[in-house]
Amino acid sequence: MTDDDEHSSHIYLDTAASTPVADEVIAEMLPYLKERYGNPSSIHKFGRETTRAINLARKRVAEMIGASSSHEITFTSGGTEANNLALKGTAMHVKSKIPEKNMIITSSIEHDAVLEPCKDLEDGGFVTMHLPVTDEGLVRPSELKNVISDNNVALVSIMYANNEVGTIQPIKELVEIAHQAGALFHTDAVQAAGKLPLNVKNLGVDMMSLSSHKINGPKGVGALYIRSNLKILPIIHGGGQEWYLRSGTENVPGIVGFGKACELANKRVGQYQEHVAGLRNYLVERVLKEIPRSRLNGLRTERIANNAHFTFFGVNGEDLIIKLDENGIAASTGSACSVKKQKQSHVLKAMGFSYEEITGSLRLSLGMHNTKDEVDRAVDILSSVIKELRELSPFESKYVAEMG
Repeated sequence: MTDDDEHSSHIYLDTAASTPVADEVIAEMLPYLKERYGNPSSIHKFGRETTRAINLARKRVAEMIGASSSHEITFTSGGTEANNLALKGTAMHVKSKIPEKNMIITSSIEHDAVLEPCKDLEDGGFVTMHLPVTDEGLVRPSELKNVISDNNVALVSIMYANNEVGTIQPIKELVEIAHQAGALFHTDAVQAAGKLPLNVKNLGVDMMSLSSHKINGPKGVGALYIRSNLKILPIIHGGGQEWYLRSGTENVPGIVGFGKACELANKRVGQYQEHVAGLRNYLVERVLKEIPRSRLNGLRTERIANNAHFTFFGVNGEDLIIKLDENGIAASTGSACSVKKQKQSHVLKAMGFSYEEITGSLRLSLGMHNTKDEVDRAVDILSSVIKELRELSPFESKYVAEMG
């Protein structure tokens, strides 16, 4: 069996981790991997044509999120760098102007790409406050209002949609509270892009992070929207590319692909919601109906279309992932970026989950490539694998004993 045959026989249900690159994206990238290889900083023809390509991609990213100008888009190596630039660049600039503004407010369920920069800023004298969430992973605006009364808050950073349980946050309301207190607002929209219509002007956010490979673009490229006239400091220094905010020769093929992916996502967001949310709802319905002691986590309605996050009591999630992979199903227990750290999900912990609930979690995330037939096959396999694992589980023996 060839690699292509093996891939075609597998069912990919991990689009929250990464998505397949769209054919249209690959076609647009190819010339910039072959004959159009000029450095955008060069003034000759080869450089000018790659500069034009970057400008078009910047325009497409801006259009996807409703930005006022393509000049509000700074390309990065991905969502992680965009988050770092937003947090560190803002914190350093605000501190240089108003030293007493040394607090950053975020949530307890942010991606590590926000939490880790916050820890680093704490070493530099900043104070970070983590807002609690409900058992469905929701940040209550009242919680922000209660802690932001002081005027020492430089920045509030709350993700638009959670990468593990899919809960969508009330960003517009949170932004209004932050601005009333004189704080800037950043949102990590890596999981929301392509799944929700995004408009930075309607939301009122000052900064928004995006990632290409979550919306059928190539890996290794992302962007940070920075509202016009907002000043932040660079965290990478060099030749002054990307408005002097992100020095380094531009990843032209990646940026071109990202721009095309944004154009496609912008056109297809309605189709995406209809198709993917329909499959997701069907999957959830079958799982909850056919697999005993299963529970859907996160908000039922205010969640991104592709996300279905479950707890299966009496099952170890990592064992479940391995068995599903052996049976041709690609899934995850949570953030792909945290797998190598071998740590319990801080998201589920913040939601108040017990050890058993956390270890029995599974995230299934769908995409436009998935079909109803694949969902049916996946649920059948999942049901069989869970039954097998429960028969071997110490949790199951305890449950059977307690039930008499």
